Amino acid sequence: MSQRPTRVLTGITTSGTPHLGNYVGAIRPAIAASRAPATESFYFLADLHSLIKAQDPARTQRSTLEIAATWLAAGLDPGKVWFYRQSDVPEITELTWLLTCVAGKGILNRAHAYKAAVDRNRADGEDDDSGVTAGLFMYPVLMAADILIFNADKVPVGRDQVQHIEMARDFGQRFNHVYGDYFTLPEAVVDENVATLPGLDGRKMSKSYGNTIPLFVPPAELKKLVFSILTDSRAPGEPKPVEGSALFQLYQAFASKDDTAAFARAYADGIGWGEAKQQLFDLVDREIAPMRERYLDLVSRPGDIEDTLRDGARRLREEYAIPLLAQLREAVGLRDLSNVVLGETKADEADDRPPLASFKQYREADGKFHFKLVEGERVLLQSHAFDAPRDAGQAIAALKRGELAVADAPATLGAGVAEAEVRAAIEALAAADAEKAAAKAAQP
Repeated sequence: MSQRPTRVLTGITTSGTPHLGNYVGAIRPAIAASRAPATESFYFLADLHSLIKAQDPARTQRSTLEIAATWLAAGLDPGKVWFYRQSDVPEITELTWLLTCVAGKGILNRAHAYKAAVDRNRADGEDDDSGVTAGLFMYPVLMAADILIFNADKVPVGRDQVQHIEMARDFGQRFNHVYGDYFTLPEAVVDENVATLPGLDGRKMSKSYGNTIPLFVPPAELKKLVFSILTDSRAPGEPKPVEGSALFQLYQAFASKDDTAAFARAYADGIGWGEAKQQLFDLVDREIAPMRERYLDLVSRPGDIEDTLRDGARRLREEYAIPLLAQLREAVGLRDLSNVVLGETKADEADDRPPLASFKQYREADGKFHFKLVEGERVLLQSHAFDAPRDAGQAIAALKRGELAVADAPATLGAGVAEAEVRAAIEALAAADAEKAAAKAAQP
């Protein structure tokens, strides 16, 4: 197998004003991850997704500019990662339609966002689909296209987004089964240690609570917000617990371990709330100030940001999206008609061939991954459980290449199935794959 870098893809929501919680929980760790060795990172502004909820054109435009400037100011280097706007890659929307034609409606019916909308309607005595747009319903297919078009290996998401990655795997696998192996099946990466910052009132920092500290407010406003953080009535000189202290948690998110320990000792020694808030402001502003300066410079030059995004999309299309869509169009039959010879279609040639077996990957309710080799409804080979989808995929690839003998595979034979029968089915499948690859290579 060719050892290409691991492809990691991150979608960036283009709505709202970034706040300290967004920076600590998403922006800062994502930019640090973009510098990892042997990794090819894709960061895109999900402006098409934003249209599902946002229908104010001026706000959509402004928010896209602010979010792009925020990530660039925070240190994302478009010279070392792919940084682009979703709507600048039209192949994504074309792939969305190709995936729509293999996506099961039953799976889309179970999408969390759609189910939540239906449940709200039922609770209100409304029709199930009242106020539900096709955009909301089809959101998972567009997200799958975002991922599959660049054959991303890993997609960092929150736990509430894992279902979307599993759906992308399902759509990609269905397409592969029908038309050939074109897509890598992505893996969701959930960081259980993602920092969640408290807001001004102690609850989770969230725009919906109105308790946020915007990332790039002027220093005077930042100080005013920090000094408005809710604290208790303990007086100076009175020991203060760090447990449950929003002020302490915010400090910890920006401080080194040594500084955090020193701040905890100051709590125990009875530091006054005013002094504690001043220390928090100084710490946060020290990290944010250089980014604020870069941000203000960037938003004053919106044309440069536009050029950066368009250049990223142009290069990405040329290297990945356009060539892949050309292959996919050929695969599904959207082909040049000048090469057609009536009476000699591929389907006619295949009519006399015995049906090929196929590998299917799936996930059980316990979270483990499996594959099986099937011929129609008959199971020829059933795998054992794998902890990660990639492990199952690698076992399938090794079987196809002949690097893993059937007898040594982490799997058991189906009922009444002989090892030789499985071996023959895999060899026929591998030969068909090789034939497809040779045909694609021979295309002008």
